[in-house]
Amino acid sequence: MVSSVRRIPSGFSFIDKNWGGVYRGGSYLLVGPRKSGRTLIGLQFALETAKSSEVCLYFTIMRPKDLMIQAASLNFDIQSYMNQNLIIVVRVAPPNDIYDMYNPDDYLVEYFNDIITVVDQYHPTRIIFDELTPFVGFRNLDYLRDTFLHTLEIIEERDITSLFVISEPATQKAQNVVDGLGQFVTGVVQLKKGSARGEKYHGGMVTIFPNVGHTEGEFTTEYHIEPYKGVTTEFSRESKLTEETLTSFSRPRTINRPTKVDVPSEPYAFSNIYNYNDFLLILNNQIALYKSTGQTFNLISFKLDPAAQVKGLLSINQLQNAVRQSTSKKDKICIIENKVIVLLVRGNLKSVVDLMSNVQTNMPSHDPNYINAILDYISIYNLEVDERVENAESMMEYVLTAESSLTNAYQPLNKFIG
Repeated sequence: MVSSVRRIPSGFSFIDKNWGGVYRGGSYLLVGPRKSGRTLIGLQFALETAKSSEVCLYFTIMRPKDLMIQAASLNFDIQSYMNQNLIIVVRVAPPNDIYDMYNPDDYLVEYFNDIITVVDQYHPTRIIFDELTPFVGFRNLDYLRDTFLHTLEIIEERDITSLFVISEPATQKAQNVVDGLGQFVTGVVQLKKGSARGEKYHGGMVTIFPNVGHTEGEFTTEYHIEPYKGVTTEFSRESKLTEETLTSFSRPRTINRPTKVDVPSEPYAFSNIYNYNDFLLILNNQIALYKSTGQTFNLISFKLDPAAQVKGLLSINQLQNAVRQSTSKKDKICIIENKVIVLLVRGNLKSVVDLMSNVQTNMPSHDPNYINAILDYISIYNLEVDERVENAESMMEYVLTAESSLTNAYQPLNKFIG
């Protein structure tokens, strides 16, 4: 058993130099304030995986373009690794709306369960969750600890190395959350921003705390964020920090944190509705999965005749809501003009028919006369992935231009469920 536990490069030289890397199957918590370099370390961690021709799952709340720009600052062409199915980017929407519910904890657990679902789908060797903060707002901290521990145990059983990014806590409750999660991981990495005045590159102090293994111990040093290097501790210092400065950066359990908890500024209406660029990113990942495993899926487009809105029968927002209520969280939705497009991840004929039937059930009114009237204004196009599909752009082009083809591939919805 001992021989199967080995260390692998982390992508962050400070860890590799002092700890000899991270443990295969180990779990690590990265704590730091906003703009301290957390995402860059996550990308360095992911790049190290891809360079070894292994699969990395990257969960993120960032927009794909922003993530690509961050990666480009490391001279890291993340898109090329995505095309090779070595880095799978999974966009997750923070659960902003659930905290007003009676018991949001049960809903938050589902997000942790989704991690396992996606892991089982792609079989990675490493995962990065950037960032975890919006998903740990449990009212019952014992429930959070049990859920997090359960997730870690399943991931570790699969010999997957994990890195979870979380904001520096600003309240005692947030501190308790970090402490609660930190007790279960293999090690903790803490970033503390320093003053950028007069500095060519901004940075701060980094400390690594062992929890399990890593008997070399705890280490602290200064770090900079530099172009094409990312977060690095390997630079020539013009002046040494004093011992007093070094010791002012203490463990996450005891440090006083004046900054507020990091929360995403971008609003999300629904957890499975995405803009066009995000949808393309997810679709490309699904195509890569099909080519590597043969798992099929369907793209289904619901097109609304503009006359329906003119007559006050149905708006595109109402159609979107009916479709959203008819899908599971694992299915993905994109709205383009008068079309609501669904990525049905477990596509087959039955699931397609069920979706169409459920959309009818979730219309604004169940009156038979209304249903009969509105079905005349909705048409559908179903496209199943096959070997001819090259990428997300080409597949979406089929869907968006199908109505202008000679055969007009869109068919009235009432033809299927009338």
